[in-house]
Order: sequence, then structure tokens, then C-alpha cells
Amino acid sequence: MLPMKIDFTWPVVICGAMIVLGFFAAFPLWLSKENRRSNRYLSILLLTIALWLIDFFFTISGVYGQDPDFYFKPIYYSFAFGPLIYFYVKSLTNSAFRFRSIHLLHFIPVIAQAGLYWFLTFKDYEFRNWYWQQVHLPWTYRIEFNGTFLSLAIYIGLSFWLLRSYQKWVNNNFSESSRIRLDWLRLLLALFIVLCVQWLVEVILREAYEIYFGYNYSVLILGLLTLILAYSGLDQESLTHIIYHKSNEDAESKKIDIDGEILSKIQDRMENSRDYLDPSLTLKEFSDLLKIPRRTISEHLNHGLHKSFHDFVNSYRVEEVKRKLLSDDREKFTIESIAYDSGFNSKATFNRIFKKFTGVSPSNFIA
Repeated sequence: MLPMKIDFTWPVVICGAMIVLGFFAAFPLWLSKENRRSNRYLSILLLTIALWLIDFFFTISGVYGQDPDFYFKPIYYSFAFGPLIYFYVKSLTNSAFRFRSIHLLHFIPVIAQAGLYWFLTFKDYEFRNWYWQQVHLPWTYRIEFNGTFLSLAIYIGLSFWLLRSYQKWVNNNFSESSRIRLDWLRLLLALFIVLCVQWLVEVILREAYEIYFGYNYSVLILGLLTLILAYSGLDQESLTHIIYHKSNEDAESKKIDIDGEILSKIQDRMENSRDYLDPSLTLKEFSDLLKIPRRTISEHLNHGLHKSFHDFVNSYRVEEVKRKLLSDDREKFTIESIAYDSGFNSKATFNRIFKKFTGVSPSNFIA
């Protein structure tokens, strides 16, 4: 057999680099002590996508053209992409989540997919060639390509909904949420949705017009987004203390009777005791101080003041900053020190929240 010749074009080099990075990034994710369970879903996701990229690499580098025996290697696990992303989000946003045997139902399609390719691996070339011509090209290839798109789109949608519900819950339970809101994950899921739209265009062009792109751009975009997701996942601080209680995530959506006395007690406590000066104040801690159930406080804030706990506490912090910025001895202190003294624990969070409540930056407020 003649030695294999690889045409190292830019797409080949980029694809090869992504495969190598995918395999190498999977190991620190698997061994990571921070968010251990969720990062292991991400590690498996990286491995499955790296394997899938090998197929693309063989195509554009000319490997398949030189040796068709490379076809149908057991490297296809694309039906796992969507479920793995979903379970990553689910376990990241709730450290109490545990994978149960019932959850294996989500992976039935990829088990069937893997079984098919492992079956074909042990068949002779004549059988695989027949399968390629008579079954794969007209049927299973389309099922795999279109089905992967559909699965990914559904699970990305479910992940986005789960993250949105989680962020609403965070706002109702934490006064400082910059490192637990997972805004980076929300942005990445939005980019995955853009990928699904691009993938849908490919499906329509293939099925309706028999137009095929020269390169499978969806594969490269998916690989790139997953590498970014892996890096961000490693950078995310531990969320093992976050136990997501779904019961009060939608407190603002249910009608309740507002007790004016309870609402006044909530406001009086915050104004007079200045609990907002605690930068890590949570709804649970505030509830313990007031001796009023968390759910009752959340419902009264949502319906009585139309504010989340996060906005309720930070509105007092902003007012404290404004008062100090307008005081006679303001020149003795920097804006940042005033922010820290008022209950904020980071400059970026302070600037964002101050502008949200006042419409201007702190420096423009005193200009």
C-alpha cells in the first residue's frame, strides 16, 4: 500500500487542530475539581465532537479517496451532542442533580447510531460498499445529518429554557450574582441557536434543491463553539453550593394577596438595618433575619414592588452610593471605595447595576 498523502490546506489544518485541542481539552475537564459532574458531561461532549470531526478531516484531506476502507469507522456519536449539552446545563445549574437510569432514554438514538457503526466495522468491504450505495446514501446519511440537527435544536432550546428559569431563580434569591448568573453560557447557547439556523439552511438546500456545500461548515462551527464552551466551563468558579429550588422560580407569575404589613416590614428592615451593606446577602439570610418565609418575601417583592430580590437589594445599594457621591466629603473617597462601602463587591458589577438603575455611569452621575 502506498503511503497516505494528506493535502494540508487551511481547512485541513484548522480541522486537525480542533481535533487535537478537543482530545486534549477533554482530560482537564474530566479531572477538574470545580463543577466536577457537569464538566464530565462537557468532557464527553468534546470527545464525541472530536471523533465526528475526524470524519470531516478524512473527507477534506483526501483520506477517503485514497482508501475507502476508512469509511464506517465507529467515530459517529452525533445524536449525543444535544443531550450532553442539556445535561451539562442541568447539572451546572443544580449541584443536587444526579443522573438516573431513566435519563438513559435521552441516549437511545446515539446508542442505535453507535451500534450501527460498530456492526459495520466488523463487516467486509463488499458489504460496507453495498450498504453505502443502497442504504446509507439514500437513507441513513440523511437520517443522521438531519436528525442530528433536529436533536441539537431541541436540546439547545430546552437548555436555553432551563438556563432562563435558573437565572430568574438566581435573581429572586441572591443580591450578588455576577459569578453565578452564567451570562457567558447564555451567550454561547444563543450562538448554538445561530448554528442550528445555519444547519437548517443546509438541510433545506440538501433536501429541497440538492445543493451541497463544499465544506460542512456546521461541523467546524460546532467544534469551535464547543471548544469555547470547554474553556469557559473550566474558567467557571464552583457552583456546588447552588441547589436550584424550582418551586419559587416563578413566584412573580402567580397572583397572590399582598399583605401591606409584611411588605412594610420587609422595606423597614432593609432601610433601618441596612442589610444591603452585606455584599453576599441572600434571600435565605434575609428571611432568617426577618423570620418570614423566603417564598413570602419573594412573592411580596415580585407582586408588591415588581422587583426581584436582586433588584430590591441593589436599589438600596445604588441609593447609598448616590447619597455618598453627592455628600460634601465625597472628594475624600474614590468611586470604587464608595461602591465597596455600599455593599457591592466588584467594580464591574457596580458599574453595570448603577447604570441599570440611573441610566448613566457613576462618573457621569457626578460630572
